[in-house]
Amino acid sequence: MNLISPFERAVGDRLRLTRRRVAAGSVLLALAAAVSGCASGSSPAAGTAADLTTAKTSAGTVSGGTLVVGLTAANLPSADTVLAGQQGNEGLRFVAYQLYDGLTRLDLDSTTATPQPQPDLATSWSANADATVWTFRLRTDVAFTDGTPFNADAVIFNLDRYFDADSPFADPSIQGLAASYVPGVASFRALDADTVEITTRTPDAGFPEDAANLFMASPTAVRKSGNDGFASSPVGTGPFVYEGSANNQLTMAANPRYWAGAPKLDKVVLKPIPDSAQRTAALRSGSVNWVEDPNPDDLAGLKDAGFQVLSNSYDHDWTWVFNLQAGPLGKAQVRRALNYGIDRATMSSDLLHGTGNASYQVAPVSNSAYSKSNDLYSYDPDKAKKLLAEAGYPDGFSLTVEYPTAGSGNMIPTPMNEELQADLAKIGVEVKLLPTEWATLLTQYQSGKFAPGVDALNISLPFNQEAIWSEAFGTGGVINAGGYSNPHVDELIAEAQKTVDSDKRYAILQTVAGLVTRDAPWLFIVNDRAPRAMAPSVHNFTQPKAWFIDLTKASVSN
Repeated sequence: MNLISPFERAVGDRLRLTRRRVAAGSVLLALAAAVSGCASGSSPAAGTAADLTTAKTSAGTVSGGTLVVGLTAANLPSADTVLAGQQGNEGLRFVAYQLYDGLTRLDLDSTTATPQPQPDLATSWSANADATVWTFRLRTDVAFTDGTPFNADAVIFNLDRYFDADSPFADPSIQGLAASYVPGVASFRALDADTVEITTRTPDAGFPEDAANLFMASPTAVRKSGNDGFASSPVGTGPFVYEGSANNQLTMAANPRYWAGAPKLDKVVLKPIPDSAQRTAALRSGSVNWVEDPNPDDLAGLKDAGFQVLSNSYDHDWTWVFNLQAGPLGKAQVRRALNYGIDRATMSSDLLHGTGNASYQVAPVSNSAYSKSNDLYSYDPDKAKKLLAEAGYPDGFSLTVEYPTAGSGNMIPTPMNEELQADLAKIGVEVKLLPTEWATLLTQYQSGKFAPGVDALNISLPFNQEAIWSEAFGTGGVINAGGYSNPHVDELIAEAQKTVDSDKRYAILQTVAGLVTRDAPWLFIVNDRAPRAMAPSVHNFTQPKAWFIDLTKASVSN
């Protein structure tokens, strides 16, 4: 089978640069279709009508201006490559993917199509027969914003920083997150000045999607500032450059020499505003012109006042991860009972006002592993009670759920968890809610651990990388905090990882999703639709079916 990327044939085609501008601020998340010429891709479930009517801002001919974004994060994301992810993927979305480039990215110019992979700092890639050795050919016309050339030596410097514990710039935080975002790297080397080779420990047909998270920092700047100082003076090759952080806001300016063409915006300013009511107030007052995740109750009023409200389905689960190691949740019958005991449809319609899709299985509706045939659960409290009685809990039981008070992709977590608490009380399950700051909870989860006394952990998870199947559901997976294990699932995941044909791989993952859904290691609740609201002065932004976004074409008028 020919494993040459379809983009190999496009090297040197300058039209790619025009197309690349569309996705300059995006991230490659689902590169399954990019691994080879035989990876044709598959179409996940189509979005709803709302996807099509609310997914693009007003068109305009204006250019420039300053975009001021109200984030859901409680603190500013780090400006150091993967460390931006310490505030969740919102940090990667607005910081890492603006300041840096990866080896690969997604094309985010459609509101309806599943984002497909394309070159970024690598112009093409290919794999050996068992998908363990990946060769990336690099752009030869790119420099970091401090003038340092981008080449194979720069890539190896960054890979050393991410994966080599003996690197002089090794840092536990950086390497821990890198291992989470880009798992399985065994070794790497430069073949020549413009070519690098990366070897994975096991077959990994989806590896090119991970390569989007291999953010390239200037070796000169890292050496000059060190790990401790680089976040205060970061240097990448991305569409924006870092200006500074002060007064709890981070400012980036357009990179006029960006290799794929300068963005239209003059500046992007990020402001953490974790409270949704305060974000709405900031938008109405004009202190920001874009807010993430507005309170669903505010949407109608914002629309009536002339603000733009956008949403779209994407690869996301808002879930409870169960601790399977002890107590009632160790029984699959109990976990299934809880999944029958919640009214997700009412939550989606009445509480979230359509900003979330009810989830009846593990695979998000926009994910290529989704098959409607796996929609196992429904709201059936009588069935839930029957299952609990059969499992030995006719009078129910109690459990403690740790949840984030705000943060990346977490929607409106307190009222959502309170509604789940009320639903489960009706089947005899008493839920104690334990609020926790987002970064703290995220660190716990990424370390694969539960806090003492916690039975379930509420978290927002992206499904945009295929690695999540092995990481979250494979025995011993790095974020398999609940301790789920199914040997058949392990076998199928291993088969998928060596299947470079994307249609065949997605079919395998649909089978995996069916098995995981039946085992119910999670409470399947809703899939976020990434709602955001912005002033009428924001133009030319397209909201794709993805978590990540392109800011290079957006503009703000006076």
